[in-house]
Amino acid sequence: MTKEQFITENYAIYNSDCMEVVKEMPDNSIDLSVYSPPFAGLYNYSSSERDFSNCESREQFLEMYSFLIEQMARITKPGRINAVHATDIHNNTGRLWDFPAEVIKIHEKYGFEYHNRITIWKEPLKVRMRTMVQSLMHKFIVEDATKCFPAMPDYVLIFKKKGENKIPVTHLNGLMDYPYFGEVPFLEAHKETYGNYNDFRKKWIAFKGDPRENKLSHLTWQRYASSVWDDVRIDNVLPFKDSKQEDDEKHVHPLQLDVIDRVVYLYSNEGEVVLTPFAGVGSEVFSPVSMNRKAIGIELKESYYNQMVENMKDANTRFAHYKQTELF
Repeated sequence: MTKEQFITENYAIYNSDCMEVVKEMPDNSIDLSVYSPPFAGLYNYSSSERDFSNCESREQFLEMYSFLIEQMARITKPGRINAVHATDIHNNTGRLWDFPAEVIKIHEKYGFEYHNRITIWKEPLKVRMRTMVQSLMHKFIVEDATKCFPAMPDYVLIFKKKGENKIPVTHLNGLMDYPYFGEVPFLEAHKETYGNYNDFRKKWIAFKGDPRENKLSHLTWQRYASSVWDDVRIDNVLPFKDSKQEDDEKHVHPLQLDVIDRVVYLYSNEGEVVLTPFAGVGSEVFSPVSMNRKAIGIELKESYYNQMVENMKDANTRFAHYKQTELF
């Protein structure tokens, strides 16, 4: 049952159980989905019995998740992309459970093709400070290095629904419409050839010739096409502090906008519909709306939904300064 909803010309957001909302959506109506599901009870986000994170076991979570993916397969247009943010999960003994493998199995069961796994690099010290995982503690290097293991990355799993994509996703001028989504100094390795990044960008941003000659677009694609995204800005997230509640575990970690922006930009056209069934504080709604797409976001937890409402107020003006600067 939907508690609240906020619907505009460009987006619709719901304070509701995602299963209740998606089952009412028409077949083949979604152009792209991008989201981060609850990691099988790794964190508990609320006390609601409808919350995917409150499952009694991993098996129960996977059963519930399967119901959702069956619906996602129904509502996604043929040939279109679902991008799922996931990670390996530690159990109580420190061993890893290959959660991404389970996500892949379920998608393939319901008619998606598994195409790619993008690794999102994470700085080890920041991971240690945020998670307090013991395997990253330096003291074990001194005492017993067999207890030490590298910081776990995140992954974006790219799935494509079987069938022909009837409307190609095009970038007729290359990847030129928005600023680079990530740490800007990616040209350091090419500095002798291309010089300062800002000067290089000014030279090519107004280019209207053959896209094969557009060096800015080519270099941007080389970075986005990497199997390891090592330049994602870890703190580039939407505000979330006001969404915490006293009676719930406090694990609000929005997915970085750099990750979402790249997926939305690469795999959807302007005006198309992007869905996130686990909207959180609205990152996967904010990003597509800021890039002239339409979006649908569903969030069960009321405090997250309220934060999403606030965050969406800035979506339409996000790139206004950039567009004005490039125009002149």
